[in-house]
Amino acid sequence: MSVHEQQRPVLAEPGARSSVISVLERGFSVIRNQNWMILVSGFFEPVFYLLAMGVGMGMLVGEVSGPGGRGITYAAFIAPALLATSAMNGAFYDSTWNVFFKLRFAKLYEAMLQTSLSPWNVALGEILMALFRGFLYALGFLGVLAVMGLVTSWWALAMVPVAVLIAFGFAALGMGVTSFLTRFQQMDLLNFVMLPMFLFSATLYPITVYPEAVQWLVMVLPLWHAVELMRQLSVGYLTWATLVHVGYFVAMTAAGLWLTTTRLRALFLR
Repeated sequence: MSVHEQQRPVLAEPGARSSVISVLERGFSVIRNQNWMILVSGFFEPVFYLLAMGVGMGMLVGEVSGPGGRGITYAAFIAPALLATSAMNGAFYDSTWNVFFKLRFAKLYEAMLQTSLSPWNVALGEILMALFRGFLYALGFLGVLAVMGLVTSWWALAMVPVAVLIAFGFAALGMGVTSFLTRFQQMDLLNFVMLPMFLFSATLYPITVYPEAVQWLVMVLPLWHAVELMRQLSVGYLTWATLVHVGYFVAMTAAGLWLTTTRLRALFLR
């Protein structure tokens, strides 16, 4: 055994509860002392979209075809999509920009992995922190929808845990992708991907406006699955496709956790 290996601390088991909680405790301490205003400000973006597009433009659009072909107002059509987008943005940007600074500048993860924390502990702890942000956005936005009278089914209550699942998928994948980036300029590539995905994932209009070939491309995007899942729950219209959307994010989460853990191990435990 080499000297380096002898000096390396024994890593905690992947399921070590206390190790993950220590990462969460640090994250909540930072939010309480420094980042709470940034956390709150992100909530208002989907609300402004809903007021401008759903209420303002909705007066011109009128009714549109919702899940199952039933007619709904334009505000009710885009509201679930904005909820999915809110969960996505809250988790994804927390697991990319925030993680990038800790990874490349603060060298926080390198220090963490010199303790009893394992790559799994660090990855899961950081992803759960991003998940918390997505959960807060989803819960607050659902409250706005209820006040505006856009909640029409008890199934809409399931939109909060589903938003957490969506956030989990984007956070896990986002952290893994960020581990490959080394310069701030490269982070702009994330915006280059996220903005078009928001605009073209049938968030503001039905997917049927596209040619069939383009529809198949859109249906590969994770946000499209999130939007469709939220729309179905918002009106209580559930089909086998609902399980497909859920399965998509379960697989996305598992892949993201594996990628992030593998990358942290490759970067810091050589």
